[in-house]
Amino acid sequence: MKGSVTLTRRQQSIYDYLLTRQEAGHAPPTLDELCDEMGLRSRGSMHAQVKALVDTGLVEPMNGKQRGVRLRAGDARMPTQLALLGTIAAGRPIEAVAVPEHIEVPAHLRTDSSCYVLRVKGDSMIEDGILDGDCVVIESQGYARNGEIVVALIDGMDATLKRIYQRPNEVVLAPANSDMEPISMPPERVTIQGVVVGQMRSYRK
Repeated sequence: MKGSVTLTRRQQSIYDYLLTRQEAGHAPPTLDELCDEMGLRSRGSMHAQVKALVDTGLVEPMNGKQRGVRLRAGDARMPTQLALLGTIAAGRPIEAVAVPEHIEVPAHLRTDSSCYVLRVKGDSMIEDGILDGDCVVIESQGYARNGEIVVALIDGMDATLKRIYQRPNEVVLAPANSDMEPISMPPERVTIQGVVVGQMRSYRK
């Protein structure tokens, strides 16, 4: 974590759950929902855990408006952890993990907007330096500038990592591998799910 924020194991579990729920676009949970998810029978014990997170500055104060337990937006002390949602390969659906793990991502490799991480499978982007096994940081958004590397969903089924070039009646998804051909199709078949803003690699076997 950044700064001096230190959480207990239980507090970290609650924080991870809140983060995953937020990144999935779900409404903030109530204390009762948190109790159910975290296996705590005592609402009072959960309230104490949440108050501890409020004291660290990671969670917004509970103000009695029944709006649920939500993370504080834009706090500089927020941990630099993002959800690793699965594996992406050319021409295949994203292989989502059942329970997303969270991995540390340096602040300069992400943006202030909602981001997540995917692990790359395959060699379709090797000439752009994106290798099999790398992790790419994705800013979640539904648009992109020409030439950006995007996560594109084709026909609502198959996700791929490619450079995108958009024309009035055509979208071209271009690999960075001279042995592969670009994919060209009508714009209505392509949905942009995010743009690559960072990349990480481990050299450990």
